[in-house]
Amino acid sequence: MKYSHLFFDLDNTLWDFNANSYDALYIAMGKMDLLNRIGDYERYFSIYYEVNERLWDLYRDNKITKNILRGLRFEESLELNYTPMPGFGDSINEAYLTEMPRQLKLVPGAIVVLDYLHHNYRMSIITNGFREVQVDKLIQSGLRKYFDKVFISEEVGAQKPHKKIFEHAVKSMNAPKKRSLMIGDSWDADIVGAKQFGIDQIYYCPLPAKLPSSEDITLSGSSKTTTTIITHLEQLLEML
Repeated sequence: MKYSHLFFDLDNTLWDFNANSYDALYIAMGKMDLLNRIGDYERYFSIYYEVNERLWDLYRDNKITKNILRGLRFEESLELNYTPMPGFGDSINEAYLTEMPRQLKLVPGAIVVLDYLHHNYRMSIITNGFREVQVDKLIQSGLRKYFDKVFISEEVGAQKPHKKIFEHAVKSMNAPKKRSLMIGDSWDADIVGAKQFGIDQIYYCPLPAKLPSSEDITLSGSSKTTTTIITHLEQLLEML
């Protein structure tokens, strides 16, 4: 057995962030009587998604704070036909984050894969995000029992792809780098980060449009690690 320690990303690798985020925001906005004000929810969510991604990039680069990100993503994405009360973005955010851990959709194959792997490997989570939300997601979804430790960027003080969070996780687990494997759906955060740190990676890429180009692979660095691409989580059972 080549590997002894597996490090998994959480969002969109095991916990279906895209589907759960869509549902949680719909419920939150319904409770705040905003659905009838935004019209087409699907159109609004696509706007919100783009705004949220851009602000998260700024947060990862330490250009905005957690508190600014939380409220601003709603203030920038909502086009309301009235002037809202000050701080309305924070109110929507609170309702949204309350609903998030209650959404239980997992990536197809997640439980089958984890049921098998956790008997044979030491497993941990390495995730970017806010501590209170990520911990709640793991508990409510039933995923927490599969993992020895959970490493959250907000607690570690560094976000993927920064070397510090991988180094902290590997050292905390007493994991030999040559026997450690990172599994995630983000090319930049999970794969490039782990590659530059010096551990092997598996890129979970269910959408062909997200496959890395030869330029992406070249720019990701030349460390002597192995990068494998899978399109379904259950392919892990054939490899591990």
